[in-house]
Amino acid sequence: MKPSEINAKWKVLQERIAKEFDSDFPDLKVMLFLIGVQELGKGPKKYSKRQKEELMHIATCRLLSEMDFYELEGVDQDGWPHWKLIKPIPPYTMLEQELLMKSLVVSYFADIYS
Repeated sequence: MKPSEINAKWKVLQERIAKEFDSDFPDLKVMLFLIGVQELGKGPKKYSKRQKEELMHIATCRLLSEMDFYELEGVDQDGWPHWKLIKPIPPYTMLEQELLMKSLVVSYFADIYS
């Protein structure tokens, strides 16, 4: 996808999530948190700051697994997934990182909403 396509689809996704959750437009961190909660599979509940960071890490690994950077190692005794880096991630610029993550988030939610 071209950057303009990614940004257009990102905006549509933000609007949809904001409407569904009756909230402000979610930024990338909020989207990662939502994906992390989905991937953990324990549903919405109160999470500590550390757990929220771990949820965003889970989401990042899950998304980057689509590009074969990570693979799921398994889950621990509490049901939290653990990922293993299987190839180095290129040194993307901040703008490239953001665009890549937005693209992966858009694809992730497209699978859920289709």
